[in-house]
Amino acid sequence: MRSMLALLEERMRAALQRLGVEADPLVRVAQDEQFGDYQSNCAMGLARTLKKKPRDVAEAIIESLDVADCCAPPEPAGPGFINFRLRPEFLATELARVPVAPRGGNVPSDARADGGAAPPSCLLPLTSCLPQPGDSADRLGLPEAADPQVVVVDLSSPNLAKEMHVGHLRSTVIGDCICRILEFVGHHVHRENHVGDWGTQFGMLVAHLRHVRPDVIEHPEQLVIKNLETFYVEAKAHFDADPAFAEQARATVVELQQGDPATRRIWKAFCDESLRHCHELYRRLDVCLEDRGESCYADGMVEVIRRLEEQRAQHADGPVQESQGALCVFLEGFQTREGTPLPMIVRKRDGGFNYATSDLATLIHRIEQLKAQRIIYVVGVAQRQHFEMLFAAARRLGWAPPQVRLEHLGFGNLLASTGRPFKTREGGTVKLKDLLDEAVARARRVVAAPADEESGTPRALTPEEMDRIAETVGLAAVKYFDLSHALTTDYRFEPDIMLSLEGNTAPYMLYAYARVRAIGRKGGVDFTQLPANAPLLLDHPAEQRLALALARFPETLETVVRDLTPNTLTDYLYVLARAFSRFYDKKLGVPVLAATPEAVRISRLRLCDLTARTLRVGLHLLGIRTLEYM
Repeated sequence: MRSMLALLEERMRAALQRLGVEADPLVRVAQDEQFGDYQSNCAMGLARTLKKKPRDVAEAIIESLDVADCCAPPEPAGPGFINFRLRPEFLATELARVPVAPRGGNVPSDARADGGAAPPSCLLPLTSCLPQPGDSADRLGLPEAADPQVVVVDLSSPNLAKEMHVGHLRSTVIGDCICRILEFVGHHVHRENHVGDWGTQFGMLVAHLRHVRPDVIEHPEQLVIKNLETFYVEAKAHFDADPAFAEQARATVVELQQGDPATRRIWKAFCDESLRHCHELYRRLDVCLEDRGESCYADGMVEVIRRLEEQRAQHADGPVQESQGALCVFLEGFQTREGTPLPMIVRKRDGGFNYATSDLATLIHRIEQLKAQRIIYVVGVAQRQHFEMLFAAARRLGWAPPQVRLEHLGFGNLLASTGRPFKTREGGTVKLKDLLDEAVARARRVVAAPADEESGTPRALTPEEMDRIAETVGLAAVKYFDLSHALTTDYRFEPDIMLSLEGNTAPYMLYAYARVRAIGRKGGVDFTQLPANAPLLLDHPAEQRLALALARFPETLETVVRDLTPNTLTDYLYVLARAFSRFYDKKLGVPVLAATPEAVRISRLRLCDLTARTLRVGLHLLGIRTLEYM
């Protein structure tokens, strides 16, 4: 199945070339369906260049256009718009190119090769959870990328000293969605979880662990901490109240950094236990990633300093300078509020390293070892300047060649329903687990409501089935609500909205999918056995609108891959679900199971199947499981 938008852009370019003009075709989806399916306003821009009336330019372009095979004759409109309306028979032919659904469902398989060896200094094992493609095994006839790339996506990245909180939701969910989409189109993706496992606080935690759990010294592998947050608070209180312990903690940091075997065994046990807490949530959210702690780059940070010192020695007036005892990189375009040059400090005056040191070492590893051609950091917008300086420094120092794309995919904050920061009643940070539990509990009440005959529920559900459906709906609601918002905006956690069965929500999408599948069960239809060569008949307006919505999936995916905007996909799925609702509506739509003759019945069943499959694949790319009934 081809992208309709790309096809019309190609035809427009050819028409412009025949007129001796090079210009952007500016083809877009029509804002109002009464004017057509797509439109172009390039004639208005060309009119100034050609010194002609926009309407005359539009008519000249139409004269040169060759779209008779796919469109009704284009029409000029307004001051110079060109409107396109796709022919129903063309849509039918395009959708007929989609292969029949794989028999036996979509079989998960490992999608990627090895994630790449960890740096020699990596003290934690490389925990690699290969994503299961699931519904991405059904490609809907879409081709894979002609030039697949190695892409690194930096996502989630919690601090191992504490449990994951609501602030980690967006990076985890958005990052996973970006990974799924890039993998779907054929890129080789490294899902990098750059966890915080290295720093002064770990001396305090390891020292406290020795005090309260002396058994961990001999058997670190048996360490289990029920509540990491409580453990951290106790360790901090111990540190603040006991000067002797504080001194022990500082000494432990030195032991850890110098490689003392006993200290590192305890440190590793603590990190492993922290990761266990993280991966419980990752498994629940169906998120797979590769853990690489900051400790993996301990030697790399030393190498960063060596390279910087070498550049400073070779270029005394270059960007690498020592300032007030600190080693810095000075970059054009970055200034303090006072207008003085803003340094990127890479080594502090006391010789210590910081985030800039670690991130430069990480960037070098990703480019030189993983051979990344595109690196995407899914981190909050508050870190925009840090990444701008990081990327500028890597370019200026020659460590990131021009052909490697460096992107900061910034996102806004998740707020409480009041519009304020998400906090507990005590003013602490809300744990991510507690937020998910609340969403599932609320979903349980929604799921427990009596089902209508179109929901596909075959019988009364057992409590276990209700729990499973509530878990799926609750987690889907959280993910979908997050991804449906523009990335850079803040949004409020509104459970009543996100769990609504109406509007652009996960429950509405899951219900739409279950509704289609219920048609097959009601009619005893095996969609995988529908005749592959049976023609699609698009005579009714509701059939044509649904076919057009289905045909727009390829161009939607292209946009999401290019712009990294998951909300573009959620908006598309909502339009598709609404088109199906109108198609199947008893008053506005058409009958399906009772349709006659048989050719029409089969055609409408195929449209139902394509709708369900597109919804399923689209939701899978968002990280959401579907339900056969609700």
